[in-house]
Amino acid sequence: WGVRDLAKEAGVSPDTIARLERGEELKASTIKAIRSALEAAGVQFIPENGGGAGVRLRSKEENYE
Repeated sequence: WGVRDLAKEAGVSPDTIARLERGEELKASTIKAIRSALEAAGVQFIPENGGGAGVRLRSKEENYE
């Protein structure tokens, strides 16, 4: 996804996504909307477990559950 795609899916403006990419502070509700859009698209957020926090894509099998 590009900036416009993510913005559309999250219901925010492209400028908001650009602000996120620059590391600027966003409202908690905005971050939640962006995270929800990414999770709906198959992104899994991985908590820090000694190796640092990260993300991965769900496997195709998990997408069909």
